[in-house]
Amino acid sequence: MFNFQHIEFLLALVLIPGLIILFMWVVRWKQKSIRKIGDPKLVNELIKNYSPLKFAIKFGVAALALVTIILAAANLQQKKAMDEVNRKGVDIMIAMDVSKSMWAEDVSPNRLERAKQLVTRLVDNLDNDRIGIVLFAGRAYVQMPLTADHAAAKMYIQNASPESVPAQGTVIAEALKISNAAFNSKDRKFKSIILISDGEDHDADALKTAQSLAQNGVMINAVGIGSGDGVPIIDHETNQIRKDAEGHAIITKLNEAELQELAKATNGVYVKLEDVNNAVSTISNKLKSIEQQSMTDAAFIDYKTYFYWFIAAAMIFLIAELFIPERKMIPA
Repeated sequence: MFNFQHIEFLLALVLIPGLIILFMWVVRWKQKSIRKIGDPKLVNELIKNYSPLKFAIKFGVAALALVTIILAAANLQQKKAMDEVNRKGVDIMIAMDVSKSMWAEDVSPNRLERAKQLVTRLVDNLDNDRIGIVLFAGRAYVQMPLTADHAAAKMYIQNASPESVPAQGTVIAEALKISNAAFNSKDRKFKSIILISDGEDHDADALKTAQSLAQNGVMINAVGIGSGDGVPIIDHETNQIRKDAEGHAIITKLNEAELQELAKATNGVYVKLEDVNNAVSTISNKLKSIEQQSMTDAAFIDYKTYFYWFIAAAMIFLIAELFIPERKMIPA
């Protein structure tokens, strides 16, 4: 069975009708220009070597080159084989707070970097599980859908920053909803969200969302980062303490109570991140308590791709277009 890997690139094919219209306009413009120049017989004699047919052929060949380039970008592929891998695991969405409060340095080197250390170490412990990533601040976004590609997960985590989410804030409820949407809705177990945040949310919807997720078999394991005493936030862009509209330093505190409630509501565990190894061990042991399912993943499917055939065709068309003259071949 054939399919295109990047079907969105096929939208570029809408350029072709536009090019055809442009070609027809150019032909009409040339005809009108000929009539305006002067005596038709004299003009026709002057341009007798010009071939409208060859001009049309040149256009057709160039258009075919564009079509084949678009098809190459879409990457036609065929499923060749699938390795049957007997593995069991849990689907895990990692919802990580990347708001600017995660720049606070009440843990070394700062909350965000410590969170990255935790996730990287945790991913290494989740050999048989599929992992997805949601980053959130004032909005929440799926950074990586569920996959067994753990190397990609670690790459996305290392690149996470407050710039990854333009709107600032801490929308835990939205992060939980988007994480849940990434799971298979038919499964009522084998699912966990690992929520990593300083908990500065104070949103009643977060607990309601967690209770709803619990009914669908989702376990929330929460990780709190920061101190309860609170510290000012150093803005990494300006290297200055962030201040509110009245000029007072913005103090960020760890809200453990909310994170504990979210974990408790879903039979999960809450961990305050002080020692990365202990946190990884606690969460890993809790995940092992979830019944595991056999699963396959797209990463195990082998595809045969055909993009290079389209690239070769495009090169042939482009070279041919260069050698097609617009003039008629006049015998010597």
